[in-house]
Amino acid sequence: MINYQKVTGTFDMTGKVAIVVGGAGGIGEATARMYAAKGAKIVIADCKDNCPEVAEAIAKDTGCEAIGIQCDVTSDESVENLVKKTVETFGEINVLAAMPGFVDLYRANEIDIAIVEKHININAIGVFRVCKAVANQMIAQGKGGKIVCVTSQADFIAINKHVGYTMSKAALVGMIKVCALEWAEYGINVNGVAPTVVNTYMGEKAWQGKVKTDMIEKIPAHRFAETDEIAAAVLFLSTAESNMITGEDLVVDGGFTIY
Repeated sequence: MINYQKVTGTFDMTGKVAIVVGGAGGIGEATARMYAAKGAKIVIADCKDNCPEVAEAIAKDTGCEAIGIQCDVTSDESVENLVKKTVETFGEINVLAAMPGFVDLYRANEIDIAIVEKHININAIGVFRVCKAVANQMIAQGKGGKIVCVTSQADFIAINKHVGYTMSKAALVGMIKVCALEWAEYGINVNGVAPTVVNTYMGEKAWQGKVKTDMIEKIPAHRFAETDEIAAAVLFLSTAESNMITGEDLVVDGGFTIY
């Protein structure tokens, strides 16, 4: 059961232990900083090797407790190590923000199947691997928890050259719905946040030149999103204010999918 808790509008995370997978930059780092500002203890997990440095910087800037753990979401051993070290350090896990991401753009008739499989292995199966491991820890703790995955507007609309990415993100939305259904009895909310193009390294890689200006023209807000705007949506779904929301995919797209 997901219990009712009086909604205060403070989005307080004091004392909560939050893992941010993909936290060494971009939306992940912005999310970790937002969590820290709300009182959470932070675990920065990423495939990059600068996780300890990012965690140290966040701790210095916010006064929170933070550690960094390198993690490969395609490896059972690596994910198990992430959960183990987090529990050893902080005693429990209350929140997971899962946003590892891979994108490589080709037309559907030209893409190599191995690239499609890489999208799915990281963006869908890899995210599920982390969610499953963390959910089992939350179930054992008996206190419920929050799981938020970053999906994409591409999970429900067609975007040119995004076939591998779209397949992986659509699979992720299916996973979110099933896990939300099955884990609600343990007090665990599972949701997604679906951004439009965000001004990050991945955003710049996929959108340059004329395709960028054409895309911006189609967005009613007439710009791409910033990382903190996506982090704010993740924060909402990570706090008690969102206890009655589960199995959803919150779209943050400046109105792009109005059409």
